[in-house]
Amino acid sequence: MQPNVSAAQRPPLHSAHSAGGVDGTNAEPRLISHKHLFYSRQSHETVYIKMQWSKGEEDDYWNSSQSKAFTFDEEEEDLTQLKQTRQAVNNIKLTDDDDVEKVNWSGEPVGSISWLVGETSSSSNQKTDFPRVSSESSVNRSGPGLSLSALFRGRSSRGSYPNLSDSCLPEQLSSRLFAPELRRPRADYKDFVGDLSPEETVQRLQQGKAVGMERFRSLQDKLLLLDLAVDGNDGNAITAVLIFLKRTLSKDVLFRELESRQTALRHFIHFLTETHEQRLLLDLLRALGRVEDTALLQYKDHVTISDENKRRDYLKSCISLPFSADDAALVQDHFTLLERQIIIEVADSQSEKNGKVEVFQKFPRKASILNMPLITTVYYCVYYHNSDPEGSYSSPSNLRQTFKLSEQQLFITSLSALSKRRLWSEVDSLFSSRSFFGFGRKKSPLSFSRVVDILHKNSAPSQVLSPFVSLVEDSDSRLTLAQKHKCHDVVINIFREQKDRLSLIQYRSKVEPGSQEDRTIQTLLQNSQIRWKN
Repeated sequence: MQPNVSAAQRPPLHSAHSAGGVDGTNAEPRLISHKHLFYSRQSHETVYIKMQWSKGEEDDYWNSSQSKAFTFDEEEEDLTQLKQTRQAVNNIKLTDDDDVEKVNWSGEPVGSISWLVGETSSSSNQKTDFPRVSSESSVNRSGPGLSLSALFRGRSSRGSYPNLSDSCLPEQLSSRLFAPELRRPRADYKDFVGDLSPEETVQRLQQGKAVGMERFRSLQDKLLLLDLAVDGNDGNAITAVLIFLKRTLSKDVLFRELESRQTALRHFIHFLTETHEQRLLLDLLRALGRVEDTALLQYKDHVTISDENKRRDYLKSCISLPFSADDAALVQDHFTLLERQIIIEVADSQSEKNGKVEVFQKFPRKASILNMPLITTVYYCVYYHNSDPEGSYSSPSNLRQTFKLSEQQLFITSLSALSKRRLWSEVDSLFSSRSFFGFGRKKSPLSFSRVVDILHKNSAPSQVLSPFVSLVEDSDSRLTLAQKHKCHDVVINIFREQKDRLSLIQYRSKVEPGSQEDRTIQTLLQNSQIRWKN
């Protein structure tokens, strides 16, 4: 207890641990009475203070203390005050527990944050992440009381909402509130206990909730679970049950039961396909006797082989698989095509490196031909090997005979490739044919309007387009194409056939003055034998 003495009345204080005495000389410390001992809050040390007071000053010091000593003369007065206090307490009516301030043995209000932290830490042996809150800073003893029931309802004993961060928490904890974790309803963790029926399990699966299905141990319960999921028409629930059955049943039992449940079987096959479980899927298809599906599944594995020679050998082994007639022919063509691509690629790579072939110097290859489709391979061979002999692997005609291409397929591919190289003489030779009387005329498996479009996409000049535009049968379409591609001679001939003098005069402004087309128009306009309709 610190005496109530002003700074002016206190004599100078000296620590007994100092080097010198009171007068500055070295003096041995002597025993001091316990009333001269003080505790320093800042340094947490006991400081021995030697005070040189006179007898009168020491008596004044004790008489002026705030604490009052006990005397037997005041016993009657204390008894009177005690009786009055008891009477006042007995007159208080407790109508509600929320109106009573509840405190524990340490004087902290029951229900406060520090009380909750203490109760939680004392009831659990595990380490918690609650910060340690001192009793001096966490609870304001002079503030309003806060009961536990009022904390849960959010009201204080005075009917207002308490500000926990201001009244109960220190400044460094004002942003965090701690409250006891209430136990969740039983329905929320019922599935983890394992007391759900199959119907409830499927219902929760349809709702997207996590469900434990380990309690279903018998085959009958597992199949009932699968049937209920199928009846619910929910693909996610069916897949979840199938994953559970895949993990808990043997392959033979699972495959036997899925055979009679086609909906679940389709979901299971799709699931295995998406997860790339090829081995299990092959076993399933073999068990079901679906040999063609098994063969196709094995054939699809060729895409995983990066080396072309190994892929060729794998395709060769797939030829003997039990495919249908049409599928077997396709697999054989795939193997033959890859085999030819490898031969052509090796030869062209060597020719390109040597630099002896002119076409590879003028038009360098932009990509490899390996694993390309058949039409792309034909386009490549027409582009680089159109003049090769028919017996060679790279001959376009040899490819057509080997893979049974139609005339139209080869014609369109050749027309595009030769137009890309601007080989107009060879393009024209594609249409050459002779009649029974030996007259040559152009013939095409395509309509000539389609031929004009293909040539125009490959930047064919108007001189090349004009012969093909003139072969378009419909006159309106022929006139439209001729005007679009600036085939002046075709337009002039159409107006002459129609005897449309005004249109011919109007079109004359679109040709270059003094050109061959301009002179042709002038000659037609001066011809008196033509009977113009306007």
